[in-house]
Amino acid sequence: MTKAKVRVLIVENEAIVSMDMRYQLEAMGYYVPAEISSGEAAVEAASQLHPDVVLMDIRLSGKMDGIEAAEEIRRRFHIPVIYLTGSADEAKLTRDKTTDPSVYLFKPFDYAELKAIIEKSIR
Repeated sequence: MTKAKVRVLIVENEAIVSMDMRYQLEAMGYYVPAEISSGEAAVEAASQLHPDVVLMDIRLSGKMDGIEAAEEIRRRFHIPVIYLTGSADEAKLTRDKTTDPSVYLFKPFDYAELKAIIEKSIR
């Protein structure tokens, strides 16, 4: 799979962070079909857009947080999810709630590291 065809769904509740991620990902050659800010919308978008990978903030607006949305997306669509978190405590909480090994990136993150993680996730 080439970078140009990799579809990355961004699920992030901070608009400025989401816009920056889109800009950086598109500059790296990825396609971002949507930027979503709630867990419920993330599951729906995964169903309709069929991304290759999802970047999932743990804290989201709405009834469903990022952990629940990621679990649903993995269970229903088998799409890899990369968690975005602001603290090690959130990452620990995520590990405690799910048995599926996941990748965590701590904000602010390095885009070269994100690129490497995306490439590894889609193999």
